[in-house]
Amino acid sequence: MNKIQFNIKQLVRKNIQYLKPYSSARDEFTDFDQNMVFLDANENPYENGVNRYPDPQQKSLKKIIASQRKVSETNLLLGNGSDEVLDLIFRAFCEPGIDNIITMPPTYGMYKVLADINNIEEQQVWLEKDFQPDVEAIFATANSYSKLLFICSPNNPSGNLIEQKRIEELLECFRGLVIIDEAYIDFTDRESWVGSIDKYPNLIVTQTLSKAYGLAGIRLGICYASEEIIAVLNKIKPPYNVNELTQQRALQRVIEEDQILAEVSAIIEGRTLLEEALSTINFVEEIFKSDANFILVRVDDANKRYDQLIKEGIVVRNRSTQPLCKNTLRFTVGTKEENEKLIRVLTSISKS
Repeated sequence: MNKIQFNIKQLVRKNIQYLKPYSSARDEFTDFDQNMVFLDANENPYENGVNRYPDPQQKSLKKIIASQRKVSETNLLLGNGSDEVLDLIFRAFCEPGIDNIITMPPTYGMYKVLADINNIEEQQVWLEKDFQPDVEAIFATANSYSKLLFICSPNNPSGNLIEQKRIEELLECFRGLVIIDEAYIDFTDRESWVGSIDKYPNLIVTQTLSKAYGLAGIRLGICYASEEIIAVLNKIKPPYNVNELTQQRALQRVIEEDQILAEVSAIIEGRTLLEEALSTINFVEEIFKSDANFILVRVDDANKRYDQLIKEGIVVRNRSTQPLCKNTLRFTVGTKEENEKLIRVLTSISKS
C-alpha cells in the first residue's frame, strides 16, 4: 500500500469547519480569582463548593496529565468518559448517511452503537483467529467514505495487544483517522501509542481513568491527538462537559502514581495466578493470552458455566455471542480474596 498524504481539513465535516463554537462565561474570562465578584454566569452566589461552573478546559488536570504523558496540553481533550470522546469524533468527522467506519470484531461494542446513533455505516472486518487484524482485508474494504478505523489494543474481549507492525501499516496507509483505544494499556509493558501522535497526524489515542486508576464511577476519558484534531473536537464539545466533582477527584488520584502502580502490579500478579488456576479446571478448553485486567476463556458450555457461577454469587461476562468467541467467558481480575473465591467455585464445579 502507498503511504497517505494526510490533510485533516479534508476529513472534517463541512458544517463543523465553519461552526462558530459556543463561548461560555468561563471561556470569556479565565483569570479566576476567588476575591473577585462573579456576576457573569447566572450562578447561585451562595458558596457550597459546587455552585460555580467548572473549568470548561480542565486546565489544572490537563497540566498534570500532559506532564505525566510527556505531551503538550494542546494535544489533550478530556471527556465525560471515553464514550463522549468517541462520540465527538463521530460528530466532527463523519457525515451522517454518507460516511462509514471500520471496526474489527470481536471488539468494544460501543463503536457500533455510536455509529448507529450517528447514522454512520459500520463496515466490519473480523479479526483473524489469533485476534490480529487482517490488514489486506481492511484496505480491500475501505473506500473514499471510510473516515474512522477503530483499533482496541489491548483488545476487549480477547485481551491481546495488536501487533505494532500491523498498526504502523494501517496508520501509514489508511486514508482516514485511526483511533487506538488504550483503555487497558496500563496492564501491559508495551509503550502507549501516545508517543507517536507527532509522527502520525491521523492518529487518535483514547484512554480512561476507569480501569487502572480505579475511577470508573467519575466517568473521565482522555483523548490524545494532534493540536489540529483537538482544536476541532474542542469546537463541538459541550461547554462544561467534565463536572467539578470529577475534576477534583481526578486531580487527587492522578498524582497517586505509586499507589496506582502498586494496584496495577497486584492485578497483573492476580491475572497470572488466575491463569494458572484456570489451566487446572477440566471444563476450560482454552485460555487466551491477556495484556488487560481480564482473561478470556473458552469453556465446554458457556451458558451452563455462567449460570453455575451466578448461583454461587459470582458475576462474569458471557461473550459467546461475539465473533470468534463461541463458548467464552470473560473473567475480570479481582482482589486476592475475590480471585480465590472464583478459583474455589470453579474447582468445586469441575468436580461435580
